[in-house]
Amino acid sequence: MKGSAIAGGDIITPGGIIKAGIVLTRGGKIEYAGPYKRLPQGVYAEIDAVGLTVSPGLIDAHTHLGVYAEGTGAPGEDGNEMSDPVTPHVRAIDGIDARDKAFEEARQAGITTVMITPGSANVIGGSVCAVKTCGNTADEMAINADIGQKMATGENPKRVYGGQHKAPMTRMGIAALIRNALVEADNYKKKRAKKKSDAPRDLKMESLIAVLEGRLPARVHAHKADDIVTAIRIADEFRLKIVIEHGTEAYKIADLLAKRKIPVNIGPSTSSRSKIELRDLVRDNAVRCMKAGVRVSLITDHPVIPIQELRHEAVKLVRDHGADMTVVFNAITLNPALTLGLEKRIGSIEKGKDADLALFSAHPLDPSALCVMTLIGGDVVHGATTR
Repeated sequence: MKGSAIAGGDIITPGGIIKAGIVLTRGGKIEYAGPYKRLPQGVYAEIDAVGLTVSPGLIDAHTHLGVYAEGTGAPGEDGNEMSDPVTPHVRAIDGIDARDKAFEEARQAGITTVMITPGSANVIGGSVCAVKTCGNTADEMAINADIGQKMATGENPKRVYGGQHKAPMTRMGIAALIRNALVEADNYKKKRAKKKSDAPRDLKMESLIAVLEGRLPARVHAHKADDIVTAIRIADEFRLKIVIEHGTEAYKIADLLAKRKIPVNIGPSTSSRSKIELRDLVRDNAVRCMKAGVRVSLITDHPVIPIQELRHEAVKLVRDHGADMTVVFNAITLNPALTLGLEKRIGSIEKGKDADLALFSAHPLDPSALCVMTLIGGDVVHGATTR
């Protein structure tokens, strides 16, 4: 099996930048990353990276790619099953349009992995998945079809169901519905565990068991600080692992989040204050949380802002707010890999990890940098192999 050699570029590794180094890939994995070495003739197809920066593929830890497909309008809006506020049994992977133009734009921006989640209309919205940004089908693209349950606090469930004069109409109602679903799932689990149980299968309840057992996290849409605290309160009651999604007011309780080691997927921070939950949005939210010690991942929430803007969300933190470049770079690479539970496969250039790479004309956080090539599993999916 012939491998590839990405040769002569500056390689961003966890240990620092290796100048004019080389990355060897074979069988979709990274075989070597380090100082340049002479290659056996005919074993590797060489990709000229002289003058370029070799980065791990970028990761967006919160998107709706494919479930809100570009240019399709209402027929392509498959992100919210608004027939019931509690739908843990629906799965984002079943709604993905693999032909969504946004996947191509992600590859062009050096983004190789995304989390795709249902929307936030429901209190419990269904399972989220992690996929590569290249493939003919959702199954081919999927790294993991279920990496947690989407839950939502705040205005969206109130607006959708309160407008129908049904629960939840208040934040109290949202919390009560989450608690009730978790209690029902626990009771179901106990019934099914009994020998010779004739309790019928219930997909809703089965879908929550991994969250109840702490094997998968609840990924909780929460903008306001009080909604984040409610999510933490419920997590404590049921011993759940949680990730906060958006966290617009996370900066107000950054010390608490850091102390509790609760990851926050922050963003998008360049949107307008289009609703009451964004009234206290600050552009340096992520920087304040990073300084407090919170594990932050930057997100686009595509299509709220286009997927290709992920890197620019990071650039602005360095350029406009003086954030540490390495810390910010981790927020679009290794941190999301950790938060998605995929750090053994993606997020950094290390031996044995997936050969997901992006070649830029300069450091990715240089505002002038362009992505000239993207590789997923060692295959070039954007750009030419010769220059």
